[in-house]
Amino acid sequence: MILAAAAPLIPDGDEARRLAERELADPSYRAAEPTPFDRIARAIGDGIAKLFAGDVDAAWAPLVAIGALLLVVLLVVLAVLIWGRPRSRGLVRAAHGELFGDAVTAGAGELRRTAAALAEHGDWEAATVAAVRALARGLEEQRRVTVAPGATVTAFARSAGAVFPAEASSLIEAAHDFDDVRYLHRPGSRDAYERVRALDDRLSRAPVTQR
Repeated sequence: MILAAAAPLIPDGDEARRLAERELADPSYRAAEPTPFDRIARAIGDGIAKLFAGDVDAAWAPLVAIGALLLVVLLVVLAVLIWGRPRSRGLVRAAHGELFGDAVTAGAGELRRTAAALAEHGDWEAATVAAVRALARGLEEQRRVTVAPGATVTAFARSAGAVFPAEASSLIEAAHDFDDVRYLHRPGSRDAYERVRALDDRLSRAPVTQR
């Protein structure tokens, strides 16, 4: 009697089916099942693998190759739509970052408007600082010059001078105007502001010449 009680119970066919159905109804099993997207992706992957393994019938090989090419193009287009072009991301980063010792989130257009408003009120020191930053931000946005984080205005002027050799001396002069009013606290002037503004205008329209 003791041995009989200890023996494992073996379910009959109907009971085994019910136990299996109950187990498979568990949500964890349904979550583990491949989704329709998974099945499609697997089918495409298998087709491409067969193409390169030479397992595709010769009559179907051109169609499979065209399909694979179209798939790659579609994926590239989707990537561009979702994440954007690298250039666009670069421009966004350029408009939000440190610039000559301060965090400057404004773009070149906004900095130019700020400089003009300060100049109208005769604040030549602040107008000159904003104008130089507008010049640098504009070249950065156009991807003509890269302003590294922590770079000084003089380092920027030298880098820009390598791209615009004809304006190298004017760029250094603009950097000196910036340092004079920003760090040496010397009085600004209309002439200094107008020089920077005119330089910004010329460089924004000038062709790039590499030495």
